[in-house]
Order: sequence, then structure tokens, then C-alpha cells
Amino acid sequence: MPVNPRALGRTGLTVSEIGFGAWGIGGTADGAVGYGPVDDAVSLRTLGRALDLGITFFDTSDLYGYGHSERLLGEALRGWRPRVVIASKVGMLNAADEQDFSPRHIRTALERSLRRLGTDYVDVYQLHDPPVAAMAADDPALVELRRLKQQGTIRVVGISVRSPHEAIDAVRRLGADCVQLNFSLIDQRALDTGALAECGRLGAGVIARTPLCYGFLSGRLDANRMFGDGDHRRRWPAAQLARWADAPGRFEAIRAADSQTAAQFALRFCLSFGEISTVIPGMLFEHEVEENAAASHLGPLAPHSVRAAELVYQQHEFFGGR
Repeated sequence: MPVNPRALGRTGLTVSEIGFGAWGIGGTADGAVGYGPVDDAVSLRTLGRALDLGITFFDTSDLYGYGHSERLLGEALRGWRPRVVIASKVGMLNAADEQDFSPRHIRTALERSLRRLGTDYVDVYQLHDPPVAAMAADDPALVELRRLKQQGTIRVVGISVRSPHEAIDAVRRLGADCVQLNFSLIDQRALDTGALAECGRLGAGVIARTPLCYGFLSGRLDANRMFGDGDHRRRWPAAQLARWADAPGRFEAIRAADSQTAAQFALRFCLSFGEISTVIPGMLFEHEVEENAAASHLGPLAPHSVRAAELVYQQHEFFGGR
């Protein structure tokens, strides 16, 4: 049974509701930051399994492995291009958060991304965490993306926002067709701020990232886990990692009511909101693809389980301060 499809807002694109977050497969060569070193042969098998199970949405960036994630996708998706939706990002230059959203950089970066991906168009092209509050609808970066859309080199203008509250501005004021934001059991700011509701009202596609909070909502990481060089989780304070490691237990009574894993419960929570077009957990191994894809077959959570999960979130602090 393939992963269920959803509309990417009113863009005209249909995506698998479980997407493939491709940051991790980029690896950490050349000083890149991700989830540690990877084996390309394993990554290609993982991507192949995703395709077999009906995952059609793949989200990457030229930052991930400094292009290596895109190269692997280009190899894995060869022959599948008409059946998949590829999203990439532009503007983030390195792990130090240096950025360039100039039209010239956007054009050059897109040309390089297209070569790595082995395609002549990107379905969703996103500005990678731009300064939304400082931008206007006629910002040169957005004008360039619209030009590329008219030209057919990209199909959807997207913005990957730093904080969920920026999604409202990105859609309402800047005219983005699609936004990418953080959303999970322990990060429900997209609900608190009304961002999901506004995106739904305006017909914008919504890509939910970090639905498993960097793997912690899978229930397989504890507070003593040692992350190696190049793993971005190593940068977080020990107290924050401990909060995340403790989080799955807070929802255990709700999760245990159904036959499901912690990861599936977390993904089903996200998919219980119709405004969400797709969730993009990172997947490094075939068994993770199989587990996550099965969440789609289980369907959204029952309304009473959603309400219970919202209440747990409201009663606990899962970050250093909300």
C-alpha cells in the first residue's frame, strides 16, 4: 500500500504525506554539518526503499553536504522524475549561517542544483531561512523566484521559515506559494500562532519539518547519547537534549492506546491537521522508511488523542523557554 497523497496547498502539486527529509544523507564531508558520516550505498538503498513504498516528495538543500544530498537524489531518482516532487533550498551558505539571497546567487545556485539533481526544473524552490520580517513582496529574491517560475525552471515559490510565526508573513505579505516550518508533538507553535490556520485559509502548501525532533521523538535516543563531530545535535546544551529525550514518555499513555511506535504516533499527530501537506522526517536507513511510511496507513489520530497531545504540550516545557 503506497503512502497516502495530499495536495500541496493550491499549487496544483500532489505529494506523499510522508516525505523524505534529505539533510542527513548529505553527510559531513568538507566540514558540512548534519547527522554524522553516512555510507552512500546505504543512502541509495534507503532512497530506493522510499520510492518502492510510494514516497514521492523529497526535500533537500544545496547546503546539505554542500550539494552531496542533491547528487544522491539525482542518482536515486533517475528514471522517476515525472513521478516525484523535488524541493530544494537556496541562500544558506554554510553552517555559520552566512546567507546570500541576491538574484545572481539564486540563479547560479539553481543551475548547480539542477546539474546535481539531473533535472531541468525543481518543483519547489525555497529561500532557506531568509529574514522574513525585513522583506517586502517586491524583494529582489522573490522577484527572481517569480521570474524563474514564469520561465518554468521552478514550479512553486517557497520559503523555509526560521520560526512558525514567520509563516503568516511569508504567505500573507510576501505571497509564498508554500512554506516549510517546524511542527511536532513538542513544538506546536504553528498552532499557537495561528500559522496553520492562516496557511489553510490562503491555500498555501505546508511542509512540516522536524516532526520527530531530530530523532528524539522516536524514543530511541537518551540524554546520555554522545553525538560525533559534524552532528548538529552536539551543539545543543545537555539540558535541552535531556528535555527532548524525556519527551516521548510524556505522551506514552496516549500512544499506548493504539498499536504504534513512538515515531508513528508523532507523525500521525502532525498528519491529523489537514493544513499539513507533508511531513519530512529524516531517514538514514530502510527500516526507518518502512516504519515512517506505515504511519500513513494508520491514518490521523482520533480527535480525542489530538486534544490529549495538545494538553500535554501546554502543560510542559520542551524547550529552554517558550
